[in-house]
Amino acid sequence: MSDQEDILSTAADWLAAGETVALATVVETWGSSPRPAGSQLAVTASGRLAGSVSGGCIEGAVAEAARRSMADGQPQLLDFGISDERAWEVGLACGGKLKVFVEKLDAAA
Repeated sequence: MSDQEDILSTAADWLAAGETVALATVVETWGSSPRPAGSQLAVTASGRLAGSVSGGCIEGAVAEAARRSMADGQPQLLDFGISDERAWEVGLACGGKLKVFVEKLDAAA
């Protein structure tokens, strides 16, 4: 099973256990990005995390956006860009851009 399938399986398990869950997916990268497009992070309302979309403070910002999406049900497209000079501060190896789609998951009917 791939890492991505593990994250989706974990998210499904959390949903089945009654957790509120959001899924963040890297949809586009340009320049340096520690995680490729398709990388995912599952987040629960209780604060559990599985997977990774970047690391550094971008991961924290994505988790916070996931909490907002769980609260209001609205998906979000997050756009992160960073210069080479500031890249290390936010967890990127060097300058680049990263787009992450965040959505609340619903339990299957």
